[in-house]
Amino acid sequence: MAAARPAAPERINTYTWSGFDRNGKRLSGELKSADELFVREQLRKRGVLRARVRRKSALFEARHKVSAADVAYFTRQLATMLEAGVPIVASFDIIGRGHDNPAMTEMLMAIKTQIEGGLSLHEALAQHPRQFNELYVNLVAAGEQAGILDSVLGKLSVYLEKSEALKRKIRSALFYPAAVIAVGFIVTTILLVFVIPQFESLFKGFGADLPALTAWVVELSRGFRKWWWMVILGVAAAVVVAIQAHRRSERFRDFLDAAALRIPLIGDIIRKGAVARFARTLSTMFGAGVPLVEAMDSVARAVGNVVYEKGIRRIRDDVATGSSLHVAMLNTNLFAHMVNQMVAIGEESGSVDHMLSKVADFYEDEVDQMVSRLTSLMEPLIMSVLGVIVGGLVIAMYLPIFKLASVF
Repeated sequence: MAAARPAAPERINTYTWSGFDRNGKRLSGELKSADELFVREQLRKRGVLRARVRRKSALFEARHKVSAADVAYFTRQLATMLEAGVPIVASFDIIGRGHDNPAMTEMLMAIKTQIEGGLSLHEALAQHPRQFNELYVNLVAAGEQAGILDSVLGKLSVYLEKSEALKRKIRSALFYPAAVIAVGFIVTTILLVFVIPQFESLFKGFGADLPALTAWVVELSRGFRKWWWMVILGVAAAVVVAIQAHRRSERFRDFLDAAALRIPLIGDIIRKGAVARFARTLSTMFGAGVPLVEAMDSVARAVGNVVYEKGIRRIRDDVATGSSLHVAMLNTNLFAHMVNQMVAIGEESGSVDHMLSKVADFYEDEVDQMVSRLTSLMEPLIMSVLGVIVGGLVIAMYLPIFKLASVF
């Protein structure tokens, strides 16, 4: 039976509050939480009397968002400051006040307040699941428990930086063709709506039958001008249905993930990207002291493809029943021989995290090279397709003129 996907994290809201201290001085501020009761409990611990709490409207939320790059940069800063012996509350205060992103500053100040209220670091981070996922929180919890938080945060910052670099490489492979196709659609629309009607009025005075290609293009232009709203509505409806199906239907998401692996070239990039994320995530968690079986759940959710997610959950089950990691990986048929061999060597030498890090480095380089090759291959292909479409429309408009010239 396929493992159920995790439930979506609770929505984190911003609450504004006001009240008085024990001396009657008026206080106010903001806190982020999924629950108003938690905000009131924090204010009570801080000695705020007669507190009034209101949820801030989404219209007035911070315009800036906390990006993954912001989180990676914060993690690197916090690891450095803890390693230097700076107390954790002071570290949050220094990093938060010196940040350029107001949303990041607000979140760090809220976490600082929660830590001062008695929460541990991983408990405070768990209040912000959009920025700090389960993997992040689990690693921080392991670091706090083992007393090596600065070391774990250092490993985590490397993981986040590498993961973001990998995502940028994959996105760059998809952005260029999407942008060119969008421009081609806009140019084609302009030709059909504004240019071809001008030629159509010119052709009416010819007194002869139009070439088949020209007649077809003229009819296409007429139909598009008449039913343009249907075309736009249909495209918009298809996009909305696809988004909703992807969001609500696990079967549809599974189908897309499996189909993506079968696309030539792009499928190889997705597959190697999933292996790189698997190796990098497991290396980070294993190096932080998280038990292998416990780490597998977070690793499965980090790979970004349901085929590999299900395979990793099978690996977790096999390891839990006593199988070695490399044998469990071999049984899934999802990993290359080199990956299985490296893991086997790591298990023999007691350096699984080091070997997985080497695997991640290798596959990240592979993805980088494949993205560059794919971009080089797709540029002439896309330009050729656009040239045929746009050039075909232009030729169709000039065919009657060429025919007329041949008569004279």
